Amino acid sequence: MEWITDKWDIVVQLYPFMLKGLWLTFQISIIAITIGSLIGFVLGVAKTTGVRVLNGVINLYLHLLRGSPYLVQLYIVYFVLPATGIAWLSFDSYTAAIVSLSLYTSSYVTEIVAAAINAVPKGQAEAARSTGMTRAQTYRHIVIPQALKLTIPPMASIYVIVIKSTAVLSVIGISELTRQGEVAIMRMPGDIMFIYSLIAVFYFVYCYPMLRLSKWAEGKFGSTGGVDT
Repeated sequence: MEWITDKWDIVVQLYPFMLKGLWLTFQISIIAITIGSLIGFVLGVAKTTGVRVLNGVINLYLHLLRGSPYLVQLYIVYFVLPATGIAWLSFDSYTAAIVSLSLYTSSYVTEIVAAAINAVPKGQAEAARSTGMTRAQTYRHIVIPQALKLTIPPMASIYVIVIKSTAVLSVIGISELTRQGEVAIMRMPGDIMFIYSLIAVFYFVYCYPMLRLSKWAEGKFGSTGGVDT
């Protein structure tokens, strides 16, 4: 009983700081997910246009981002780019976190969007073109609406990965959830396991709704059975 009382006292002491860290994690992740999804959507559509040079540039972008650890990308954005001396590439830690995480998100969203568009039966586009629609109109009214449904399940999973990746941001001084926990550990070194468990609980509270959304979306939109062939 004494152990429970002691641990509850720790929770009460740390709750305001952990909540503050969770709020910052929420801010950065939501902004990065929004910006990254927009960039990824545009690149994903562009990747399916069949323009060889454009595809080459996009593929290089994807290989660089998906083929390197996020931590390395964060260091490049925060430490390397400002060293170039270009003013608009000098980011504070908050902006660097959003920029790097947005680019990281976009690399995965691009592939998801491109794969979803390619999964829409070619006959759908051919039928639209036969009615007099331009290629742009076909994409807008026929292909993309169907493809967006197919992106929902994998997109939710990627978003959870992005949220968990915010834990790395503590290395550049962002006082997000993990950083707040590390500061608490410095004050209470005897409760390392409990504090890390508390961090995990806060991440779970944030990620669980997204995981449930992913499962629901997978059941509702995860099949291409609703797309006529």
